[in-house]
Amino acid sequence: MIIGVISDTHGLLRPEAVELLRGTEHILHAGDIGSPEIIPELRKIAPVTAIRGNVDTQAWARSFAETEVVELGGLDLYIIHDANALDLNPKAAGFAAVISGHSHQPKQEMKDGVLYFNPGSAGPRRFKLPISVGRLEIAGGKVSAEILLLA
Repeated sequence: MIIGVISDTHGLLRPEAVELLRGTEHILHAGDIGSPEIIPELRKIAPVTAIRGNVDTQAWARSFAETEVVELGGLDLYIIHDANALDLNPKAAGFAAVISGHSHQPKQEMKDGVLYFNPGSAGPRRFKLPISVGRLEIAGGKVSAEILLLA
């Protein structure tokens, strides 16, 4: 199963991000959506699981939770905007991956058998950080990740 991962759009859904997400079977948005138009546009590509981030304070964003658990490809994934706010033990909770955003810095690492994945920011450029999205592949009961740079 191929899953697209996007975060920190801040109201900007770049055509390049849309192209990189095409062909995915599900999309995860790790918060800081930024405008109500983003998620419906992503839903044109694939089903979406999204959470709100710290900038998603308007009334439209109240329908999104601060965290989500989604089961995809037989694995449980935990989505939280700021990984520093993680208040549970992902391994003990049975999660294969923790998906986050917030830092605008793409990052992936395995800790204690759990994938920690931040696709970086797909929205407006911040400082000199890259613009990116991510892709997860679930196969054989394992999850692997890839960061896809837009610019």
